[in-house]
Amino acid sequence: MATSTTKALTGEEPPGPPGTPGGGKTASRRSALLHRLDVKGAPFAFVAPFFIVFAAFSFYPLVYTSWISLHDVELATLDVMEWVAFDNYVELWGDSQFWNALQNTVTIGVLSTVPQLLMALGLAHLLNYRMRASLFFRVASLVPYATSVAAAALVFTMIFERDFGMINWALGAVGVDPVDWEADKWPAQVAISTIVIWRWTGYNALLYLAAMQAIPADRYEAASLDGASRWKQFTHVTVPGIRSTIVFTIVLSTIGATQLFGEPLIFGQGPNGVTGGADNQYQTLGLLLYEEGWKNYQMGRSATVAWVMFLLLVLAFAAQRLIRRLRSRTS
Repeated sequence: MATSTTKALTGEEPPGPPGTPGGGKTASRRSALLHRLDVKGAPFAFVAPFFIVFAAFSFYPLVYTSWISLHDVELATLDVMEWVAFDNYVELWGDSQFWNALQNTVTIGVLSTVPQLLMALGLAHLLNYRMRASLFFRVASLVPYATSVAAAALVFTMIFERDFGMINWALGAVGVDPVDWEADKWPAQVAISTIVIWRWTGYNALLYLAAMQAIPADRYEAASLDGASRWKQFTHVTVPGIRSTIVFTIVLSTIGATQLFGEPLIFGQGPNGVTGGADNQYQTLGLLLYEEGWKNYQMGRSATVAWVMFLLLVLAFAAQRLIRRLRSRTS
């Protein structure tokens, strides 16, 4: 009773029992410290697993790859490194095979990304309307994405086969000569782009569909009252409403196009065949990385290609940000 009265009058914790001077204050301070740690430290504890996994499987390999790229290292003797500084980058700059792979990566990326995103946008617009079996069509659009790269590439390799492929059979039915889809540069790149388009269009369409369904319905009602047609509603309401999602899919597609590997590898008859074609007509940066490291056993040059791919992505996104800032200032 006396303790409660003292605390109520003075606002301070009374001294502890004999033998423990200041015991009440110590417990109060400890409790306040634990509360402060709980409030300020809990968020860091929740996000710590992500940073631990990121450091182990992303950041450390990135740093270690940059270190390897500055050495002459062979696959069979990874523990033996010879310091060469930036010689690998200088040699890569003067290598015509690298510039060919870079050009192929850009062209295949454009051939696959632009039609893919346009088709995904149109498909999402159709799925956004009320229709029968809409759930079935939404699930069906994800089937290509769920299919493995190996299975899809093998099927399309048979479809684009020169002598017995379905595409050449259809072309022959209308009087067009057969096309050697693998040996010629542009037909091979079109065939590989077709595989990418088939696999990723449905995935991007569902991303667009989710963004479209978040647009308030009163915007469409206001546009309809103003006499806007369906096409004008799409261009003036739908597309601006999902602009951030479109930018997101462009970023994902750019990263995927830069890292393109499985489709051209299997289209060229697998790892035992010639990667990128007999004349490297569809060799991408990913295939060049594989060839340098696992066929030529030059891990230093392979790491150099990997870091150049990373730097190209960083420069591309930095340029995009710069252009957006300049546009916002001028507007």
